[in-house]
Amino acid sequence: MKKQIAALILLAAAPPAIAQWLTLRTPDIPRTADGEPDLSAPAPRTLDGLPDMSGLWVPVRVTGDILDAETIQDWALERIAENTGNFFGDDPRFHCLPSGPGGYPAGSSEDGLRRIVQNPGVIAVLNSDLTYRQIFMDGRELEEDPYPTWTGYSVGRWDGDTLVVESNGYNDQTWLHREGLPHTEALRITERYRRPDFGHLVVDVTYDDPGTFHSMVNATIEMDFRADSELLETVCNESSKGRSHWGGEFTQAEQNVVEVPEDVLARYVGTYQGVWLGRSTTVDVTLEDGTLYLARTPPYSETGFTEAGEMRLVALSSNAFECPCGLGFVFEGDENGMATEVLEVHVSGGWTFNRVP
Repeated sequence: MKKQIAALILLAAAPPAIAQWLTLRTPDIPRTADGEPDLSAPAPRTLDGLPDMSGLWVPVRVTGDILDAETIQDWALERIAENTGNFFGDDPRFHCLPSGPGGYPAGSSEDGLRRIVQNPGVIAVLNSDLTYRQIFMDGRELEEDPYPTWTGYSVGRWDGDTLVVESNGYNDQTWLHREGLPHTEALRITERYRRPDFGHLVVDVTYDDPGTFHSMVNATIEMDFRADSELLETVCNESSKGRSHWGGEFTQAEQNVVEVPEDVLARYVGTYQGVWLGRSTTVDVTLEDGTLYLARTPPYSETGFTEAGEMRLVALSSNAFECPCGLGFVFEGDENGMATEVLEVHVSGGWTFNRVP
């Protein structure tokens, strides 16, 4: 059992973002009387009186009509269906390629942690996968016909206390979110950053791409400040984020697939419930044509884009499985072999969900 869990943890994801400097607290931030970060304190300002967007941030909620299928053209909807069907195996990050605008709304479970570094002439956005954005604040304008790149080109200006960022020049090899929404090279994005208090950042985003949408669409990305943590690198070829570990027929588990009798798999079918990171969680396991499928509520994405669809489980042993989401699942049973609980294995360890009637 312990060996299975250890193996699954190695498969699940890259090292956690707080893997070192565990006792180092973020310096020079407001704290409450008990020493906890005061996220409701006033937002900091720079020496010239502008809001300071600097800090370690992660999206926690995304809303807007970009999620509405009625706003998306048919070809893009078909592409989303294709990406869903192959377990998102064509996600650029699974090929060790930059996510581009697809990383803007990505949550912590999707490599969405990012550090913003603000200077008068340029603002840098640093990502854990070693990619970055430069937002030029020196008054330059966007090129009318830019050479397409993975991360595009960005210029910024201040509108009162709001940072306005305009971007273009994206190639068409990236997605707009982790669920596989494509775009064309005509894409233009406008972001409006507001920091209402110390611990929160709100970004209103407008996507203008006449080749993908019927009209301009919007999203609101709410971010939280991550205090007493750090941004560590994720090198794709040296982690479980690469395609050899993720997505459909390319999972590492399927390179070492284990055949499990269907009568054994049937003992794992059922509904399991527990708590993960303070959230009440339900896992439904079904069996179809000799293959286990799993549906999780809430889904793994923290951005609001992921729907609670079924994911195929691939056997690592008679009771240990991997899903295309990159996590492991270990079933434990009674003396008759009937599963009584399932252990959902993250880099943080195993989380127990008990079977319910």
